[in-house]
Amino acid sequence: MPRRRPTPEISLSFLDVICCGFGAVILLLMITKTVEPQVLEESTVVAEGRVAELTEQLFDIRGETTILNRDLAAKREQLSDFDTQIAILQGSLAASKSRFDSLQTTRNSNSIVAEQLAIARQELSEEEERLLGRDAEKKNQLIGGIPVDSEYIIFIIDTSGSMFSYAWQRMLNEMEATLNIYPNVKGIQVMNDMGNYLFSRYAGQWIPDTPARRQLILRNLANWNAFSNSSPVEGITQAVRSFYDNDKKISIYVFGDEFTGRSIEEVVLTVDRLNAEAGTGERRVRIHAVGFPVQFIRPPQLQDTGIRFATLMRELTHRNGGTFVGLNDFRP
Repeated sequence: MPRRRPTPEISLSFLDVICCGFGAVILLLMITKTVEPQVLEESTVVAEGRVAELTEQLFDIRGETTILNRDLAAKREQLSDFDTQIAILQGSLAASKSRFDSLQTTRNSNSIVAEQLAIARQELSEEEERLLGRDAEKKNQLIGGIPVDSEYIIFIIDTSGSMFSYAWQRMLNEMEATLNIYPNVKGIQVMNDMGNYLFSRYAGQWIPDTPARRQLILRNLANWNAFSNSSPVEGITQAVRSFYDNDKKISIYVFGDEFTGRSIEEVVLTVDRLNAEAGTGERRVRIHAVGFPVQFIRPPQLQDTGIRFATLMRELTHRNGGTFVGLNDFRP
């Protein structure tokens, strides 16, 4: 009977397991070797740099936020100051409006009184004429030193820049006051010192006198800034030539602040020829003038044109039966 071989201590199956284990370890080593460790290190460096950059940007944003908050606080404080100033100005405006309304009421009362006085004067004149006859001497035909016996009135207004910029509101006030002392006339006309008409459709014609037309004249005149050479000669000569009538009592009112013409004497002689004396010794048209002292706010060496206007108007009004009024202020 044959003998059995003894069983070996290490079998083939065990060796197979060992070999497979070593193979698996080698395979794992080969797989893990493809990932370079320095790539992970570089990514870490880049990430740290990005974090540092973002941190710096965060600090910058925080700094800008602090500055903006400070500016916002300053703006809010400034806005509060503005609100306070607005409240103060609104209070001043309310007080000014109250004073203006009070003055306007007083002015309207004065205007009504002046108008009533003028109407009473005209009625008195008619009664005087009835009692004393048409040829009776009229000794009380003055209001404020200005004769007011005319039935037609012409306004010749200097529309130059100096008048329009500085004295226009005062001129409108004087215009309204002048109209008030003539409560009823047969015709009105408004021209500038160049002879241009305020209403071109009434060129060479009389504007009928009504309360509505008086208000329209003042409204249109408020913004009338026509070209002017600051010399009333053209307006005066055209007014006399266009509107003289033996059967009409006409007065011209010149409103201005300066005369830039070459010769005062030449103007006076020209008007003398046009407005020659009638058989009764009276001039065809009365010429009055109101002087606005705009030029006298300038240095003395630049006031010559204002002085020449006053000189010219004094002579013209004296020769042509009128009155020259020199205002002491061009402000309303």
